[in-house]
Amino acid sequence: MKYGFSVGSFSRIAFLGNHLPRQCGIATFTTDLSGAIAAEASNADCSVVAMNDAGKQYAYPPRVRFEVAERDIASYRGAADFINANKFDVVSVQHEYGIFGGKAGDYLLTLLRKLRMPIVTTVHTILGEPDSMQRRAMNEITRLSRRLVVMSAHGAALLHNVHGVPEDKIDIIPHGIPSVPLTGRSKKELGIGGKSVILTFGLLSPDKGIEHVIDALPAILARYPDTVYVVLGATHPHIKERYGESYRESLEHRAHGLGVESSMIFHNRFVSRGELVKFLSAADIYVTPYLNPEQSTSGTLAYAVGSGKAVISTPYLYARELLADGRGILVPWRNSQTIARAVVDLLSDDAKRLALCARAAAHGRSMLWPAVARRYLQSFDRACSRKQATPRASQRLVVHARTL
Repeated sequence: MKYGFSVGSFSRIAFLGNHLPRQCGIATFTTDLSGAIAAEASNADCSVVAMNDAGKQYAYPPRVRFEVAERDIASYRGAADFINANKFDVVSVQHEYGIFGGKAGDYLLTLLRKLRMPIVTTVHTILGEPDSMQRRAMNEITRLSRRLVVMSAHGAALLHNVHGVPEDKIDIIPHGIPSVPLTGRSKKELGIGGKSVILTFGLLSPDKGIEHVIDALPAILARYPDTVYVVLGATHPHIKERYGESYRESLEHRAHGLGVESSMIFHNRFVSRGELVKFLSAADIYVTPYLNPEQSTSGTLAYAVGSGKAVISTPYLYARELLADGRGILVPWRNSQTIARAVVDLLSDDAKRLALCARAAAHGRSMLWPAVARRYLQSFDRACSRKQATPRASQRLVVHARTL
């Protein structure tokens, strides 16, 4: 059923964030969110204002109508004037400190202060102990936003306790996921038929902890020699710019040194949603061995749980909440022995593994993109349901949309 707008509420939505083909989690999220809302609310005009990292340009689809250069403060002013001039009813902001210019991403504030319509900000990273600049920037973002969206109850508690955001201003909406069909064909299509498949996916960086799964492989292979560990994803572009492929190469050398390289597959590319769905469908066990205890969301973990995978994870904040009530298994930090035992235990007990999958899949139904889109539309409705004074946009800049 399509979402019906309340009379006089809103029909034009601007999304601000990264967008594919830029390669990062926020880009995937903004692309999927705007697409899901456009599909769910066919009478809505959905447009994207895309953030470009320094020196980069991308071949965006027509939905992206304006581009902001990360380090150019005038570009943020121009984006605000573009949004105001086109009379959008609500602006959905995807916030991550690192994608905006200035100290702690405070160039974003220049844009938000000029907007004339309600702002709904999705906060992708919430710090328990922000530094002074991060605290100042987030405090101002929460003040300027009509509503704040977080993906977990812990994230809502942090916004309330650390930044003083009233609880009734916060909407908890899960990370959206695609539908993953249950099919036995994917393993054969990917050339891993007959194997027990462990999967980790996402952009590679040293905080992913993949080395600890590699260290667990000798013990896993001793019991289940037909196991393969698939590491799916390109190195994060910013990591690659600074350090090249040193992290990936260190993982490959580690596998070689342990004699497990023949049981590992590195897919060094940023995959499409269709490819990702195939790999998720093929996986028997999904592992997130991440090293950051404060990680407040993870699109990859959301995808795995929503796809009904048996998940093993370190206990970062988002994992502790998403895998509660028997939806996954938590293991200690940097502990390859415990990872090995957990994998062997699941491969040894089909009933236990399938029960884990069933609980995850049941929870995942509320995370499918159509359901998530409807909840965002409700948040936008709440944001637009009352009047409030907003700053006037500057008339000094001439605004042009990007050439399509």
